[in-house]
Amino acid sequence: MKHALTLWRFSRPHTLIGSTLSILAIFLIAAGNYSFNGQEAHVIIPDLIRLFTISLISALACNIYITGLNQWSDVEVDKVNKPWLPIASGELSRRNGLIIVIVCGVISISIAVFYSLFFAALILSILAIGTAYSLPPLKFKRNHIAAASSIALVRGLLVNIGFYLHFYFEMFGKWQLDKEIWPLVVFVAAFSLGIAWFKDIPDTKGDEKFDFGTLAVKAGRQRAFIAGVIVVSFAYSFILFMAATRQLPNPVFYFISHLIALSLFLYQSNKLKVNDDKKVKRFYMFFWGLFFAEYIIYPLGFYV
Repeated sequence: MKHALTLWRFSRPHTLIGSTLSILAIFLIAAGNYSFNGQEAHVIIPDLIRLFTISLISALACNIYITGLNQWSDVEVDKVNKPWLPIASGELSRRNGLIIVIVCGVISISIAVFYSLFFAALILSILAIGTAYSLPPLKFKRNHIAAASSIALVRGLLVNIGFYLHFYFEMFGKWQLDKEIWPLVVFVAAFSLGIAWFKDIPDTKGDEKFDFGTLAVKAGRQRAFIAGVIVVSFAYSFILFMAATRQLPNPVFYFISHLIALSLFLYQSNKLKVNDDKKVKRFYMFFWGLFFAEYIIYPLGFYV
């Protein structure tokens, strides 16, 4: 049980939950074409379950590879910023951490190659960006522009567009990117910039010590926070605009749900003191809660 809990914390659970919800949402949106766009799927229910399950396992293994590699490569900075993480705390050795990372990478690629060349290319692209984020010579994490761009690229574009194309082709036997997916792509890409900037705010001490050029280090905590609030507010405002102009399937549902989410976000943002690390970390977890909520709300609009 102790080893299982260590592995769970090493996987960075909030990212696993986010990946699970995002893959499920994209699957449901693609499957929604069977009911709403008159498409005729050429797979039966057991095949759909297998498609989702295998794709999810590959995605989660990919997720653990990326988050684990990040911890393995930055042990010293984590000892300052996040000393409770398994490798930084000494609960998990670097050697065993690396073994977990390699095994998860192999599992993710093997499943993807087994399924299709397109899915393999998608997973390999995500793994490559995740590797470049953490390891030299590129080590995107050291530059706030490269770091934010890579997170937005993976979570915003590759996950949403790539998995949608993967699911759609396996269901309907053709490549098609429907207009319903684009608002989600724009929203998550902008939201991911918020993730990139908010996560570094409580970590300025270690990042500055080890020369990590995050936005919070370069521009200051307050400016990094304001930038995140602006870009996330844009994400919500974009969905509100799409709903108001009836470019989404259930405009009233989308408008009300996103107005509530935006109001909660602005309320919590207004209360936050960026120099209080504990409160910033709680806000960051609340922010991930909004990320989870979006991947629940968005596909619901196709079914309610």
